[in-house]
Amino acid sequence: MDTGAADALLICEHCDTVYRRRILVRGEVARCARCAAELERHQSLSVNAMLALVLTAMIVFVQANMWPIVTLGLNGQFSATTLWGMIITMWQQQAQVVSVLAAFTLFFFPMTKMLVLGWLLWFARRGRRAPGFVRLMVGLHHLGPWTMSEVFVLGALVAIVKAHNYFDVVADPGIYAYAALTVLITIFAGVDLRQLWVLTRDGQA
Repeated sequence: MDTGAADALLICEHCDTVYRRRILVRGEVARCARCAAELERHQSLSVNAMLALVLTAMIVFVQANMWPIVTLGLNGQFSATTLWGMIITMWQQQAQVVSVLAAFTLFFFPMTKMLVLGWLLWFARRGRRAPGFVRLMVGLHHLGPWTMSEVFVLGALVAIVKAHNYFDVVADPGIYAYAALTVLITIFAGVDLRQLWVLTRDGQA
């Protein structure tokens, strides 16, 4: 089967039912008639817009990890900490498992996802598949559930509210940067990255 014919078909990932692809309008979602799984959705963002969104998220991510997240005050003494400050403190307090999980889900996994997306989209701008395209797309699929910045923001906000009962608490720029990062992640969650299989050609690995 040639590439054009393959692109005209859509296969359900869950039950392997084959459909003929058609152009979706804004807000429209194609679902499998057999198992009701989502097949694809309308792509409102262009590749250039997605790349700009990823680059913005990377800038915000760097700021979120450089700036203090919260300042705690008690009896006139104040102490501020960053994400890595909290991770190191947990490690020193014999909570190594929690600190490792926090490091991977809040730093390494999100950073890896953004770098991979940036790599894929950089080549996709010219309609090409980046080196390692297939492996990276599969990796993104498995990595998605393990990026938990939004969970961290919600947990941090709850902790800040509760800590007011015992400390003077000031929310620092880092927590706002993480909140902005959560908004960007939420926007990107609505993007169907499977469209890259259709929008790109050549250079498969």
